[in-house]
Parts: sequence; structure tokens; C-alpha cells
Amino acid sequence: MITNDSFLEILSSTGRSTEISAEDDLYGWLIGSWDLDLKLHDDAGVVHDSRGEAHFSWILEGRAIQDIFINPRRSERGPALAKLESNWFGSTLRMYDPSHRNWRITWLNPITGSSADLIGRRSGEDIVQQGKFSDGGVIRWTFHDIATDSFRWLGERWDGDAEMWRTQVEFRGWRMS
Repeated sequence: MITNDSFLEILSSTGRSTEISAEDDLYGWLIGSWDLDLKLHDDAGVVHDSRGEAHFSWILEGRAIQDIFINPRRSERGPALAKLESNWFGSTLRMYDPSHRNWRITWLNPITGSSADLIGRRSGEDIVQQGKFSDGGVIRWTFHDIATDSFRWLGERWDGDAEMWRTQVEFRGWRMS
């Protein structure tokens, strides 16, 4: 019988697989823990500020990266926390696809039952992830201003009526010390 400790040891990896080139390693720089400042844009155009956290690790013999995105922060969570779309204690699995040299991404948030499936690729200095949300909406999640200890992440949704991308959330991330 596998125990939880041995499962975590089996899942975890100490680094990137040699099957992924440095050029194709889009997400390795994220490994570790991050503080997040969030700006959440509601449908009425009102922006709400929040503080969150994210934690990233190599898994599956270094062929994938898993994260946990938490909003609000663990220190601010409790049993009475509303099940809003901005209440996240979810996880993302980013798996390298060597046949297409891109990353297949699945995000799950069991609190709201939301999910998303995307493909991640480099676009200049940015990392652009495009796909669909569980309600069928077309989404684009982009890492901008990537540095060793900081980044900006923009979550957008395609508004077919207005024929434009609408910002849903913006993260500013700083590596935890």
C-alpha cells in the first residue's frame, strides 16, 4: 500500500527532465513560492484588490510542473469564506508536449468546480497560454515582465460581442524570501 508520504516522493522531482531543452523550458523559473497582489475585474468593470500566494514544483520525473494558486492567502482563509469565482485553492498541471514543443495546461479549482484547458507557448519575452474555460469561454493567460524574482500575469476572456479581450484578473508576483 502506498502512503501519502511515498506518493508525494514519487510525484515530486528535483528538476527538469533532460528531455526538455532549456529553450523549451517555459516554466522552470517559477519553481518555488510567490506572494501575489491581485486585481480582480468584475463584469461591471469594478476592480477589487486581493492578496494571494502560489507555489510551484517539478513533478513526474521533471516532465511537468504543478502549482497551487491560493486566493485569498492561507492566513486569510476560513470555513466561512464565500464560494466566489475569486476564491481559489486550485492547482495547475503544466505538461511538456515534445511532439509539438509546447505545454498542455489544465487548471482545476474544486471550490467552484471551475477548470480550464490551455496550450502554453513563448511569444517574444512573454509566455502566452490560450484555451477554454469550463463554461466554454475562450481565455488567454499571459506571463509578462518575467524576471528572476517577479512577474506580471494577465488573465483575459474573449468578448465575442465586442470582439475584444477583456481583463478578468491581473497578478503581480514576487518570490517569497
